[in-house]
Parts: sequence; structure tokens; C-alpha cells
Amino acid sequence: MGQNGAMDVNAATPLLGGLSPAAFMRRHWQKKPLLVRQAWPDVVPPLARPALFELAGRDGVESRLVQCKGPRPQDWQVRHGPLPRRALPPLARPGWTLLVQGLDLHVPAAHEMLSRFRFVPDARLDDLMVSWASPGGGVGPHVDAYDVFLIQVQGRRRWRVSPPTRGGEPAWVEGAPLKRLRDFEPTLDWVLEPGDMLYLPPYWGHDGTAVDGDCMTCSAGFRVPAAGELARELLLRLSEDEGDPRLYHDPRQPATAQPAAIPPALEAFARQSLQRHLADPLALPRALGEILTEPKPNVWFDGHDADSAADPTTALQLDPRTRMAYDSRHVFVNGESFVAAGRDARLMRCLADARQLSARERRGLSAGAAELLQDWRAAGWLHEVAA
Repeated sequence: MGQNGAMDVNAATPLLGGLSPAAFMRRHWQKKPLLVRQAWPDVVPPLARPALFELAGRDGVESRLVQCKGPRPQDWQVRHGPLPRRALPPLARPGWTLLVQGLDLHVPAAHEMLSRFRFVPDARLDDLMVSWASPGGGVGPHVDAYDVFLIQVQGRRRWRVSPPTRGGEPAWVEGAPLKRLRDFEPTLDWVLEPGDMLYLPPYWGHDGTAVDGDCMTCSAGFRVPAAGELARELLLRLSEDEGDPRLYHDPRQPATAQPAAIPPALEAFARQSLQRHLADPLALPRALGEILTEPKPNVWFDGHDADSAADPTTALQLDPRTRMAYDSRHVFVNGESFVAAGRDARLMRCLADARQLSARERRGLSAGAAELLQDWRAAGWLHEVAA
């Protein structure tokens, strides 16, 4: 770690096979796979199998059961959660996998595991998924559109890997409930033991199969906004801002013999409406920050008593479910934006980067910023912890 507890991105780390985060990002990120033996020595699963099965049965937890019952595409079955224990096959039955998404939102140890990858911007970091598999269990050959770190935390899993398809979209197996590769020709083949880790860039084909039973793999995945989807969300967010209230009017519109033709004046009015939204140089960065920190739909917070007095002798820590970011003018928390400058901005950025603020740093906040953080505490976005 560097100064103020920040990660030293130039320091070599066993997690990346002796590479520094800076070297890893240059050599491997979105370029080529990296297998690291004992990246995580003495690794412990973030939760035991019974607790994982119990979590998969809860409402608000994204889970899937994948089973392969034969060689045909239709022999694959997928069932979405909640998945009570009675919905899961016997442990010894081969060929089934339980996937639980967003484990970091529910299990502190999983949140801590995911935080080891914060040498990638938080705006790209998504969640930690866990896969439990019986003997031979897996989801078949597939590709992901995002980077992934596959950490073996229990049992053994065989990974077969193929490079991206050249010249376009890969071919998929027809009739399968999952997008499985039809022409999978692996060029790499490894068996991962507990503590081993495999990094794969986007679109590298991979097929992970449990060698024995009680196989558990954690996957750190990353967000990849699609251009069209991001543009749509930005326009929606910009349209929520208070803008020009003028209505379209056309007192000089002549009678027309072509009623289906769109009037040029109306097209110009629409173009001007968009331009007015983007005229403010802070509008787009503000909308982007709000979008990137918006919590997932199934996330909720346990608030505190809004009238309870703040204790300035305690440190502050962001809730694991809180998303916080900043740019040169704003701080963003859980889909909301705030203008910040001076010492308050510096301390807010420290809170976002370190996800905590010491009692000494907390006392450096202005009265207005301290009141704002008290509102966040009341909402359950952050918590007071012993200094």
C-alpha cells in the first residue's frame, strides 16, 4: 500500500504472479490471459456451502441453477432463483452448478475479495459471482463480453481456453438455454487448485468443469456499458434536469398537401432542445457520474435514526453496497451528485478512494459537508466505526 493506505500500483504482488498492477494492465488487460499459481495462498471461501445454498434461496439474490443431463443441447436446463434447498439436486449428482451473483453485496468477505481488484477503476468493477459445482459441473463453452478473474477457492476446476473468434460473432449452439459456443477449439488447458487464479480478457472462449465435487470458484467481473445503452441512459438522465420550458409553436406553418412530412422547423426545435441540454459543460459529466453510481435494482440500505447525534470521534466507512465516485467538480453517491470544492472535495475523494474517512479527516469537513454525511449515514450509505 502507498501513502494514506492507497494501493501502490507499481509494487509487485503475488496476486498478479509477481507483476505490479501497472505492469499487468499494460501487458495483459484486454490483451491476453494470465494464469497465476497460488495467487491467493491459503484462500478461504467467502462463505461455506450451506450458507451459499441458503443465500440462493432468498428473495433479492440473483441465483441460477444449471444442469446438464445429456449430450444434446436440450439436455441443458437453467432455473432462475430464488432457489430453496429442495430445488437443488443431491450433492453427489454429477453435472450441476449453482451460480450466485453479487455475493459482495451480501457477504463482507466477498466484498473484501473484490476490493483486491481496485487497481481497475470502480466505474468498471461490477461484482463477485460464486459458482459451486458437483463433479463434472459447469456451464459449457462460452465467452464473456467483459474481463474476468477466476479464483479457485475450493476443490479443483479444469479450464479449457480458446482465443477470440476472428472475423465476427462466434457461432452458438442452437436450441441451448445458454449461449454456448458451437465451434470450441481450446488451445490452453489448465487445472486450477485452491489459491490459483486465471485472468481472461473479453471474448476468450472458456469452459470450466469441476474435476471433483464440492468445487467453488469466485469470479470478479467488470461492467462494460454498450454505446447505445449508455447514450440512452444519458439522454434520460439529462432530460430529468430542469431545462428550457418553452413549448414548440409554429404560427407561420402554412397549409400542407403532404401531412405526413415532418416539418423542418420541428426537427430544428428538437435539435435545439438537445443542444440546450448539452450547453452546460457540467451536464454530461454529472449525468455520467450519476449513472455509474446508481445501485443495482435489488440493492437496498438499512438506514439509521436521522435524529441520532453524530459522534465526531469515530471514523466513517462506506457501506459495502454504496457506490461512490468523483470527477473534477462533483462527488457522486448512489446515483446522486453533489458539487464539491476545496478541502471538502479533497476529503470526499479520500472517502471515495479509501472507502473510509478517519476521525481526524472527518473533523476537517465543513459544517455543511458534515451535515451531508450525516444524511448519508441516516440513509445507511455509510456507518460510524471505531477509530
